[in-house]
Amino acid sequence: MSQRAKRLSRRNFLLTVGAGGAATAAAIAVTKKSSPAPAASKDKRATRGYEASEHVHSYYRTTKV
Repeated sequence: MSQRAKRLSRRNFLLTVGAGGAATAAAIAVTKKSSPAPAASKDKRATRGYEASEHVHSYYRTTKV
């Protein structure tokens, strides 16, 4: 097998693998069912929401540039 044929063969293999991966990802995205949204609670106090605690503040201090 010549050098050129080897290069083309490798290129075709990589194109096939890439196309197969893209097709698989598309098939998974299409078949995946979206979960139903949870029922809205009338009591807003049922969830605590965002709470800035000490460890959150220490994290923010470490990320300053």
